[in-house]
Amino acid sequence: MRKTDKKIENQLIGQLNEVCHFALDEFNGFKWLTHQVNYAQFPKSLRVVCVFDTRDNLQQFIMAKSQQALGELIVKKLLDINVVIKHQQILYDSEQSCQQDNNGNWAQRLG
Repeated sequence: MRKTDKKIENQLIGQLNEVCHFALDEFNGFKWLTHQVNYAQFPKSLRVVCVFDTRDNLQQFIMAKSQQALGELIVKKLLDINVVIKHQQILYDSEQSCQQDNNGNWAQRLG
């Protein structure tokens, strides 16, 4: 990873940590988020994955149309560091699905 990539990575982590702390308080069942990126194709390759504890809580989150609010927060926080992403780059998943489909192996699930 180049020095400039590492700087961007640290900024991404900082902004996404702020989103995570907000989401933990705001959305029932929200547990954590992560991101994946290929800096050779940045920011187009950036994906943010928001993870809920159960499928039911994720479904309730979607039914309440809360992904619009969380997605806009992510977009805004990244824009604060001059990173532009589209809502399609934000994905939603659950720990329950990963456990059932991938035996809890997030690296395999996200890979």
